[in-house]
Order: sequence, then C-alpha cells, then structure tokens
Amino acid sequence: MTTGQLKYKTSNEVDFVIIGSGAAGGVMAKELSTNGFRVVVLEQGPYLKESDFIHDEIKILQEDLLTNHRKLQPNTFRKTPDEKAREQRVIAYGRCVGGSSVHFTANYWRFHEIDFVERSKIGPIPGTGFTDWPITYADLEPYYTKVEWEIGVSGLAGASPFDPPRSKPYPMPPLPVKSSGVIFERAARKLGWNPFPAPMAILSQLRPGRSACINCGFCWGFGCEVGAKSSTLATVIRMAERTGRCEIRPNSYVHRIELDSNGRATGALYFDGQRNTHLQRAKAVVVCANGAETPRLLLLSANKQFPNGLANSSGLVGKYLMFNSNGIARGLFNHPLNDYKGFAVSRILHDFYELDPQKVGFYGGGGLDARLDRTLQGIRLQGTVSHRRCERTRQTRTGIAFRHGSTDDILGGKPRKFCAQASLALRVGPQRTLLDADIRRPCRQRQHRRSDTLFWHPTGCVFDLERCARIH
Repeated sequence: MTTGQLKYKTSNEVDFVIIGSGAAGGVMAKELSTNGFRVVVLEQGPYLKESDFIHDEIKILQEDLLTNHRKLQPNTFRKTPDEKAREQRVIAYGRCVGGSSVHFTANYWRFHEIDFVERSKIGPIPGTGFTDWPITYADLEPYYTKVEWEIGVSGLAGASPFDPPRSKPYPMPPLPVKSSGVIFERAARKLGWNPFPAPMAILSQLRPGRSACINCGFCWGFGCEVGAKSSTLATVIRMAERTGRCEIRPNSYVHRIELDSNGRATGALYFDGQRNTHLQRAKAVVVCANGAETPRLLLLSANKQFPNGLANSSGLVGKYLMFNSNGIARGLFNHPLNDYKGFAVSRILHDFYELDPQKVGFYGGGGLDARLDRTLQGIRLQGTVSHRRCERTRQTRTGIAFRHGSTDDILGGKPRKFCAQASLALRVGPQRTLLDADIRRPCRQRQHRRSDTLFWHPTGCVFDLERCARIH
C-alpha cells in the first residue's frame, strides 16, 4: 500500500468493491472513482512499486515473484470429466497490483471488425458455443481510442492495409525497429506481405511522471522500473488513487461473494496477508479476476438461491475458456542480432488475420511478429539452439540445447562442454563450462568468478550480479 493512501473500514459500505486490479479492474477503478464513487479494489498480490522490480530471472520466472504461485494457488487439470484431476501448472497470470499488465509483452492490437461478426460470416463450428458478439467494432472503437490516449500506446495508424477504422491516430510514434524487425520486414515484403510497426503499450516518448523505454532488455515477464510499460499500475490506478475515493487493498484473496436474501451482492469475503477473514461491504461487486479466476469465484459463491454458482443460469460459467495460443519458429543467423535488448516486438503483420476455413482447414487466423522475448541470461539458463549429436543419448536433436553432452553455444559460436549430469545448461563444473574462461574475474569476495554478466562459483552454481551481491 502506498504511504498516506485512503483506507476504508470493512464495515463501511462503499459504492463498489472491485476484485482484481489488472487490465479490467484498474480501468474500472479509475472510471468509477473519477465519477465520484467510493471504491475498494481487492488484489490478491502485493503492491509493488517501480523500485521493487528487479532483473532477476530466477526470482521472476522460476519463483513466480509477479505471477500466481504454484504452492499458494495450485491448479489441477483433467482432459475429461471422468478423469481424476492432477496438480499441474495450467494457467499463469499476474499476482500483484496491476495484474498481468505489469509483466505482459505489451502487444496492443485492436480486434478487427470480423471478430465481432465471425459467426454470421462463416456459420456454426461443431462442438463449440461459437457466436457473434452483442456489440460491433464501431461500438467499441471510441473506447479503444480513449484507452490508447489515456495510458499511452506507441504505433503508426494506417500502416497496415488490414487496420480497422480509427477515429484518431496513436498518441505516440512507434518504437524504433529492432534487428529482428528489419529482417522480418525485408523477408515479408519479398513474399508480398504487409509488415508494419507493432502497436505497443510502451512509451516511445516521455509522459508526466513516466520515462520512455530505456531498452533495458527485461521486458516480457518483468515489471518496468521506469514506468514506460503502460500497465494499469503505472497509469489508471494512479489516476484512481489521486481522486481520494479509491483504496487499493493488496494481499487480499477473495474467496466468496456475499449475497442478501434478495439475491443481491452485499460484499466480498477475503483472506488478508495473515489469513484472517474479512467482509468488505459494498453496494455492488465488480469481478475482474481474469478468465480463469472469475468463473472460479462465481462457482465458489454458490448458495441455496444459486446452487450452480452466480450468474450461471445458462450453465456456461467456466466453459469455453480460450487461451492465448501461439506457434513458434526459431531461426539461427550468421551474425549477432542482440535482439535480447529492448522491448520484445517491433514488427508484425496481419495478412493471415482472417482466413477461409474451407481453404486452410481450420477456423480463425492471427498475426505474426518477430521477437526474442528472453533475456541473455534466460537464453543461457534455458539452453541454446543446436543440431549437434548428443554424446550421452546418441540422438540428434534440433532446438533447445542438450543439458548434457557436447553442443554449440549460440552466443559464442565455439564448441563448449556441458556437465554430463547438469539439470540446467549453465549449472556446470570448473572443468566444463559454457562460459569463456579468458574473461573471468573474481568478485569482491573472491568466491565467485565473473563471466559476462554471470558469476561462476567453484561448486558449479551460477548466480547473476544482483544475487552475488546479496550473498555477500
């Protein structure tokens, strides 16, 4: 919680309690509070500031500093109702004030007109609940424009022949093209396609209280320490708090929506950071807890009046969940791209956004982008691209490098050795290391040796600069 922030008593009935502070919850908080309503936002994660965001791949990507934690919120999965559910990491979402908008790639595409009327155009899809939206793109367009200008989106209007109509251009020019974007654009144009600058919710110019992108390279998966990424944390939540009518209450895990005898919502039950239960009373409850947790909460709130859960007279709550699916093709180039630097995406194309299912054999479509959304250390921790023969299994594999045997290092281009028993590509011993021996130097305590931005420890452990500093 920020210093001096407004705090309502749980016994005080506010106008709205909002569950979740991400892309939807943050906007709702701003819109309601700036229009004079008293608002409490319940967020299950912590309230982090720009100074709390760190460049530590292990804490962020492996220990879930910004996202839902497997031990705190275990997910179970089964393919059919008859199977026994097993624990499995199925979904990942932001678990902090600002939600997933804190760590997302920041691609900020608009839906196209076809997205709202596709059922009418192509007909039903067997086995689905496929239907048209109850609104059109024209209904939504003013709100697209409003949010782009309020939070800050960089892009170039009219750059794509497939762009839907716009009432205003983007508020800022596009971010600079990256090396991957240059290669992507050249190749796409040779094929007759139409690449264009990616619309990104990242500042290309200064805004009051916020820096433009500094190209730190820790973007996808990480929070932005200069406020350049247009998360709800950096934008609308600040606006809501400045009204003096909105409280952001972190570490508040909502597990039930309470109703009165008339079936009207009266508030939200939640656990605080010490696992104490509280009821925040409100005249209305707004559920903005993402595509998985929102239906889960509605189902958990079932009672005698609504035995199948809230807002579930159709029986469809929790069904037809659509994930952000994608396909990936990796390439190995003859020269360094240094594409780990900066934001993730600078060029995209929408030539395949709307496809004919009769011709391609599937429904829908999508966009293509060129990116490297892993940090340099992340590449090393996850392995490298290789097509060398594995010394241990005697099998050939293309893709992520073996975690044992001999392979080529994409970063240096020289044959290196991996530890035969290593569980991570960089967890190597003093005689077999992926890192260059000739550029090591001792750290301050002479217990670690430095290679590029990584420390090599005589026991074989690998630490980044910040972690080495914390050890000493």
